[in-house]
Amino acid sequence: MRQRYLQLLDEIREEFPGFRIVRKSEAWTQRAIHQLLRVLTFGAQSAYLDSYQTTIRRTVYVTADWEAMSDAQRYITMRHEREHLRQFRRYTLPLMTLLYLFGPLPVGLSWFRAHFEKQGYAESIRAAAEVHGLEHVLDRRFREYVVQQFVSGSYGWMWPFRRSIETWYDGVVTELRRKDQE
Repeated sequence: MRQRYLQLLDEIREEFPGFRIVRKSEAWTQRAIHQLLRVLTFGAQSAYLDSYQTTIRRTVYVTADWEAMSDAQRYITMRHEREHLRQFRRYTLPLMTLLYLFGPLPVGLSWFRAHFEKQGYAESIRAAAEVHGLEHVLDRRFREYVVQQFVSGSYGWMWPFRRSIETWYDGVVTELRRKDQE
């Protein structure tokens, strides 16, 4: 697994010159975002600094426990974050920021945030199936974890329509099953 993770990092560096990994706790901007999110979500998102990796432009900001994570978990996470790197390249920092934070609303109906995160989490699901097997992503606990990211305060209640997120998740898994049968 270590080799696969290191190979992924090499691919990302080749695709994104200037790519870097920075600890969130060492970036004043990330500490400020953490405090702002705690206030804006009334404490529902108080784990930003310690539990969520974040991509902005060509930088992936990681939690303090990043190096202690397994290569498998870092591989899965970086597959997700690579999708965000690609989004920043496609949309540019100003447009990505505007769409991610405010499109069309900052809370509740954040269609663009949900759209961008669906792309990232779809890659997380694919990577988790690759690393741990299809049974892992079929497990109701894993499914519930992913669904909760969309419908809870984790991302500011970005998309409150639980059923649509469950349908999306099931669609990603159906695609994986189909490829697995080929």
